[in-house]
Amino acid sequence: MNKTLVIVESPAKAKTISKYLGRNYKVAASMGHVRDLPKSKMGIDIENDFEPTYITIRGKGEIIDKLKKEAKAADKVYLATDPDREGEAISWHLAQILNINPEDPCRIEFNEITKNTVRNAVKNPRAINHDLVNAQQARRVLDRLVGYLISPLLWENVKYGLSAGRVQSVAVRIICDRENEIKEFKPEEYWTITNVLSNGAKVFEAKFYGTDSEKIDLKNQEQVNEIIEELKNAQYVVTNVKRGEKKRNPAPPFTTSTLQQEASRKYGFTAKKTMLLAQQLYEGVEIQGEGSVGLITYIRTDSTRLSDDAKNEAYKFIQEQYGSDYAGEYKVKVKTSGKIQDAHEAIRPTSVLRKPEDVKSSLSRDQYRLYKLIWDRFVASQMAPAVYDTLTVDIKAGKYLFRASGSTIRFPGFMHVYLESTEDAPEEDNSMIPELKEGDILKLIEIRPQQHFTQPPPRYTEASLIKTLEEKGIGRPSTYAPIISTIQERGYVVKEGKVLVPTELGYIVNDIMLKYFKDIVDIGFTADMESKLDAVESGQIQWKDIIREFYERFSQELNDAKEKMGSYTIQDEETDIKCELCGRNMVIKHGRYGKFLACPGYPECKNTKPFYEEAGVACPECGGRVLIKKTRRGRTYYGCENNPTCGFMTWDRPTGERCPKCGGILVEKELKGEKMIRCSNKNCDYQGDIK
Repeated sequence: MNKTLVIVESPAKAKTISKYLGRNYKVAASMGHVRDLPKSKMGIDIENDFEPTYITIRGKGEIIDKLKKEAKAADKVYLATDPDREGEAISWHLAQILNINPEDPCRIEFNEITKNTVRNAVKNPRAINHDLVNAQQARRVLDRLVGYLISPLLWENVKYGLSAGRVQSVAVRIICDRENEIKEFKPEEYWTITNVLSNGAKVFEAKFYGTDSEKIDLKNQEQVNEIIEELKNAQYVVTNVKRGEKKRNPAPPFTTSTLQQEASRKYGFTAKKTMLLAQQLYEGVEIQGEGSVGLITYIRTDSTRLSDDAKNEAYKFIQEQYGSDYAGEYKVKVKTSGKIQDAHEAIRPTSVLRKPEDVKSSLSRDQYRLYKLIWDRFVASQMAPAVYDTLTVDIKAGKYLFRASGSTIRFPGFMHVYLESTEDAPEEDNSMIPELKEGDILKLIEIRPQQHFTQPPPRYTEASLIKTLEEKGIGRPSTYAPIISTIQERGYVVKEGKVLVPTELGYIVNDIMLKYFKDIVDIGFTADMESKLDAVESGQIQWKDIIREFYERFSQELNDAKEKMGSYTIQDEETDIKCELCGRNMVIKHGRYGKFLACPGYPECKNTKPFYEEAGVACPECGGRVLIKKTRRGRTYYGCENNPTCGFMTWDRPTGERCPKCGGILVEKELKGEKMIRCSNKNCDYQGDIK
């Protein structure tokens, strides 16, 4: 008979943990949540002080029966779900189902799945933390009240099947607000002047600054022409040469938010994909020669804190691998967010000695890339700063001042291992500035004035939206990925390339929420609610108190909306594509998986077909239109409209032109943020700039 039953969420986690426990332990998986609020109704008894009604999730009956049988046969039952609110709630529900007293020491938790942490956790069980459970209950009840009470209004007045989420609605508002900023943006003209100078031995560039006393902004061509006239006959004299040193410190190890952002920037991963891969690495993967191993620490965290053991192991590794100079005394400043998840460590490898290349053969391509990203960032965070030699030269031309500056790397430090994607741009090079000294007279070779216009703020990408949500206190580590997935699945936002764009439906729903439910889409209100949920978790507030306070105002807004909200019409975009069944022009609609074509004669005619945007070029093989398509896994590719008759297909956007060297197809490529034109023929090295 098994003496102790340990229950986790997934089979992968169970397999990894089983390895570290003896024969007297049986590890079983609940397969995630076992109870939840019902889908068919709200499940919140408003008249009975917002008491939630939980039911067994459909399809979980067999799993629950098996767990009950295992629990009855065991002397002890330990609940080892994830160390966060949601994990605590799953343990609480399991305790209810298995008749375990939640006040008994039945709960164990660990931040990483390694032999020592698992065994130590089993030695130190605790009671279920009701504050954690109640914080999760409060979130679920708030979301349920908003979703189940507003959604019917949207069905009645806009479109059947729509829904409104508490936090998702704020995300849609942020994206709509940015789109409005872009539409209303008025570009402003400005100019720069770059002078090409020579000291007789070397030619270099210096940029216009202003005068000795002030920086001058160049706003129009007339102003620039006046300055250029004075510069033509001016003497160029070096007035100051300043050499210095600059240090660049490494970025801290990953939090949930920064991991999602960096995986998006470097690899184009969605937040959902990043979390799926990270969960696999955390729970355990089969490593050749080791069995199932948890490669990284817990993945939902706001903290950059590291354990002393992890820092010491990294310090020794860096000394041995890269040399003592690279293991500097610099310690990364720990980010203290003040949020509950700060109790966890940062996301890091469970052992720095398990190098990415050592486990590469046991991981999928994407698992390896994410593990390497986490490993590199952690190691770099414990390394010495990079050191630059800097040079700034001031050059006087009459009453005007020009400046040339640059920097070279003296010591790479942490950059030997890792650079944030935002730092991937090459540094300026001092070698372009000749050896100069004060008093040197320079020769003017060329004056290069250039007109510019200010640019509107960029649309949000997944990475920048996650950063904004975190900065504004909207959501928590576990919610970023579901927020972004949900607003796309509901058709409120679409992804065009890498950017998020609101749909007409998204605009309409956002306008309704702004007009009738100001609190729900108010950023400050939502951030304050997150703080109150944190206060519930820390035991400072009773969870039903915040529900009562919220509902008092919400119910008034709801009644007002019911009385005043009129119907909204969504205008579908008409195309010139004829419906082959009835001859009408088909329209573009937005569904869960993006745009599709539908006959406007519905319900008489129910014809639909995929919608493909055009790449704007002709097929190089048959002259047909090149369409932008997606694979089943969501990867974009470019194919001919005449497929399968014409087999043209490429992963990179074709330019419509032929290679001048070999006659191959030219395509657009992007490497480290830099776009260029390349030949699709692998045996041709032609490369050009995008016009």
